[in-house]
Amino acid sequence: MDTMIGSIGSCKPTNNNVGCPHNGTVSTIQDSHCTSVTAASDATLGRHLARRLVQIGVTDVFSVPGDFNLTLLDHLIAEPGLNNVGCCNELNAGYAADGYARVRGVGACVVTFTVGGLSILNAIAGAYSENLPLICIVGGPNSNDYGTNRILHHTIGLPDFSQELRCFQTITCFQAVVNNLEDAHELIDTAISTALKESKPIYISIACNLPAIPHPTFSQDPIPFVLSPKLTNKMGLEAAVEATAAFLNKAVKPVMVGGPKLRVAKALPEKRVIACIGDGSFQVTAQDVSTMLRCGQRTIIFLINNGGYTIEVEIHDGPYNVIKNWNYAGLVDAIHNGAGNCWTTKVKCEEELIEAIETATGAKKDCLCFIEVIAHKDDTSKELLEWGSRVSAANSRPPNPQ
Repeated sequence: MDTMIGSIGSCKPTNNNVGCPHNGTVSTIQDSHCTSVTAASDATLGRHLARRLVQIGVTDVFSVPGDFNLTLLDHLIAEPGLNNVGCCNELNAGYAADGYARVRGVGACVVTFTVGGLSILNAIAGAYSENLPLICIVGGPNSNDYGTNRILHHTIGLPDFSQELRCFQTITCFQAVVNNLEDAHELIDTAISTALKESKPIYISIACNLPAIPHPTFSQDPIPFVLSPKLTNKMGLEAAVEATAAFLNKAVKPVMVGGPKLRVAKALPEKRVIACIGDGSFQVTAQDVSTMLRCGQRTIIFLINNGGYTIEVEIHDGPYNVIKNWNYAGLVDAIHNGAGNCWTTKVKCEEELIEAIETATGAKKDCLCFIEVIAHKDDTSKELLEWGSRVSAANSRPPNPQ
């Protein structure tokens, strides 16, 4: 079935299935013969963007407020079907939207111009490499400021406002800079449809003085447009299955690991979210455990505490790979602060780990569960040792003769 995207007004789809169904696919939004008129107070750019997000299955946006996106956030959260999740910093907001896209099929984040946009770049680049449709929305400068030679707050001190756009051009499949209302509708729709078709992130910058202004193009339901489905080559699929089965049947101890392409193909069902993170990575993103608790998440987090950047150690050891050890479970308890459902524990052996997993999936299944796993710094697999040696050799190759 083709996917149709159109505004939600007084008319509903014939199957009453608005948004993203449980299998993560994008649903048919409305009957193309159905039209309605939007109230003037809702016929704004901000509300139109909010409705578009809801229509493709986004019910939560991850944001950090800033100078240029405050009015936009007002109009996004005014949409009944859209919930704003405030994050502790922009990078974490991008990673949250990344995780949301993995489960729901598409995610969205909202940050402010330059100081926010440059902070979220790494998360957007990761989503690009993982083939995730992620909609990155940036509140941009006032439309009257372009071309005025002004220096704006929270920029890099140049009157040229294109630095952020140039950064996003290499890690998104489409970029829309909305500086006037006349083509805002078309730019937004093209950007969102491109993200869904290409399964890649897109960038939308909206001038801060535009979200609250009504415009005729937002007053009526637009004509829906169709996203052609991706068709599977049946013969190719059968040949691939046969080859995979033959390969596995010859293996002594076969192990199959599902890669990111399964998610893109909508082949993964929803599961309770389970995260496994190293102590070094956790020190970068720890703040937003508070956001998980505030939002009532039931995530199971395994924190591997081995006292440093183990992967880097196996590539090239040095004192810079040692980090300050935290009481990670104690930190999460402090962030919890008695508000919300949270359970933490530390484990030092296999038996304790098995018991902790049983508790997290049993008595504490309705809690955010944080399991700190204490491991020796040299407790690594032979595969990691071999990989580290190969990377070290590759990195240390001398320059080719000139």
